[in-house]
Amino acid sequence: MFSDAENRVLTLLGAFPGTILSEGIIRMEDRDGGGVGARVVALDSEGAVRAELAAMGVSRAGVDIMTPKSVFRAVRLYGVPLRAALVIKQEMLAKGGEAALPYAAAGLGEERCDMLLAGTLRQFGRLTETLKLQPFGLPAIAREIDAALAAFDGTPEPMCIGGRTFRFGERTYVMGILNVTPDSFSDGGQHLSCDDALRHAEAMLEAGADIIDIGGESTRPGAAPLTEEEECARVLPVVRLLAARSDAIMSIDTYRANVARACMDLGAHIINDITALRGEGDMASVAAQYGAPVVLMHMLGRPADMQANPTYDEVVHEVCGFLRQRVAYARERGISVCNTIVDPGIGFGKTPQHNLEIMRRLRELKSLRRPILVGTSRKSTIGRVLGRPVGDRVWGTAATVALAIASGADMVRVHDVAEMATVARMTDAVTRGWRGEEDGNAG
Repeated sequence: MFSDAENRVLTLLGAFPGTILSEGIIRMEDRDGGGVGARVVALDSEGAVRAELAAMGVSRAGVDIMTPKSVFRAVRLYGVPLRAALVIKQEMLAKGGEAALPYAAAGLGEERCDMLLAGTLRQFGRLTETLKLQPFGLPAIAREIDAALAAFDGTPEPMCIGGRTFRFGERTYVMGILNVTPDSFSDGGQHLSCDDALRHAEAMLEAGADIIDIGGESTRPGAAPLTEEEECARVLPVVRLLAARSDAIMSIDTYRANVARACMDLGAHIINDITALRGEGDMASVAAQYGAPVVLMHMLGRPADMQANPTYDEVVHEVCGFLRQRVAYARERGISVCNTIVDPGIGFGKTPQHNLEIMRRLRELKSLRRPILVGTSRKSTIGRVLGRPVGDRVWGTAATVALAIASGADMVRVHDVAEMATVARMTDAVTRGWRGEEDGNAG
């Protein structure tokens, strides 16, 4: 039996088949349930959930209630003490989420173990609230979970470089490559003279480069190292000339502290260190002294031997762990965390499969809470996949740049600036939003 109100609704549905009854409510095509549509919605952030609910006409209170229930996350914890792991599992299950432990840990066969937690943001919030009241080091683990979740959905704080403010999350910044080397894998020998280097730098700035990255030593696989004197002879004249003739933001691609110091004295702004502060001399002191942002890159081995059978148990886990350690080391040595940028090191001690796996899961690096720089330009993985020589990899590079940006990259390091600046601008419009023509020259 239907109530009088229900009968009136049924009568209305029968009288007006296929019409809009009220805003957001549409009569089904027939009376047996047919015509009902369904779609899986891509709600991977709180903002996306709020927009979807608001578009449906859900009340503000309803939006607030539903949003944390509608965003699902999976969090992996590493090296959790067994006693703490058992408590975490129990509490996560009690909150309605899921938790998995290795078989050996479940059998009390290990002192520490990894864990995988899965649940909604609400369930994680309730979990960490509970853990903060527990012993066994659980409050610190709770804070780590909270920080990882916040970083995954957030953006790094702005960074001041050369008097300009880089606002990450608003757009992608383009770093143009200026190699003053005779033997770089892609453009070796093309910009050896100061005049040629200056013209190329100016062309990249005109094409949309935000940063000019100057390198004097090839780091291609198998490359032999230079002496400090040789590197200085190549890069210092270029830095001096570019600083005198432009206001370009300059990055120096070096792992030698003395080279970096000399470039800073001439007007360079950023240190791009492929060794993540493990190179020649005390690079950390130089970065701290000048207050320079530093790019910390992952590399397995050295350029001379890095491609000699690179092996990982879990490449993304190991890259993330390494970069986390180097950010901590930089902080310990007096470099502000706000001045650190991370780079997973595509092509540095990795097979094509490793590189592709990192690109697929790049967003996981967001939990490091630092701006992410990605350099895929013209690299051998693109050549291997597409069967293209170095000079014919612009479209492959474009695909990797677009995917990197969509996965959270804040900077891209490229040779073909005009093309990749266009790719970045279009990808930004899709992934970060577009407000119209006023966005065209956004800083």
